[in-house]
Amino acid sequence: MSAAAKRDAAGEAARVLERAGIDNPRREARLLLELAQGDAARFGDYVGRRAAREPYARISGRREFWSLDLKLSTDTLDPRPDSETLIEAALEHLPNRKAALRAVDFGSGSGALLLAFLSEFPHAAGIGIDILPGAVETARQNAEALGVAARAMFVLGDWAEKNLGAADVILANPPYIRSDQLESLQPEVARFDPRAALDGGADGLAAYRALAPVIRRGLKPGGAAFVELGQGQARQVAAIMAGAGLKAAGTRQDLARIERCLILRQEG
Repeated sequence: MSAAAKRDAAGEAARVLERAGIDNPRREARLLLELAQGDAARFGDYVGRRAAREPYARISGRREFWSLDLKLSTDTLDPRPDSETLIEAALEHLPNRKAALRAVDFGSGSGALLLAFLSEFPHAAGIGIDILPGAVETARQNAEALGVAARAMFVLGDWAEKNLGAADVILANPPYIRSDQLESLQPEVARFDPRAALDGGADGLAAYRALAPVIRRGLKPGGAAFVELGQGQARQVAAIMAGAGLKAAGTRQDLARIERCLILRQEG
């Protein structure tokens, strides 16, 4: 495509995306055109998919998280910047970056949390677990691509059934959307993120109830857990964790000032 043809194509694509309700349609059109590398047929396909509300990250198959370039698949959640709040909390509560920590990531998906943690703690190692086979394979590929496969293992299984050993640090982004709210989510989420990574049951808290005894059993004395929260869930989740014998050590807000991370400590 010539420069003029690209401008015309991008302009038309922006109008299509605007009619489809896409925010920043001009920017999205430019990104899709760049992704298509000037191939008109491919660009048309991408625009159609985005107009159907498939997220750009799904179309490209990539997502940047904590400055890491991650591969996605249909079995992985598309990690959001909100989840970076857990890494920020870990850096605040674990000041020794040289510590040889052992981390466990429950519901690891693309591996985003564990891999971001390992990027900040070069002497740490960890294991992630997910119930979706495609997520486990994708996380393994991401660890290999980022050069940390020797320090990151990803396994398939149910976190309530598999013993992953004692951990200094636990990371978790469990499903926390109420079942009756799933269809009201943005189409980019409701149609394209795996339901298993979203559905938190009737009250949105089912995964936390399952996770609480697992964290209690797996966290070493003196260890810390960083658990993602849905909006307005901090008090309820802290109570669930307290019932399992875990002490809440505070929360951390995301950029929208929502309490996004619950910090838990295991009494020594």
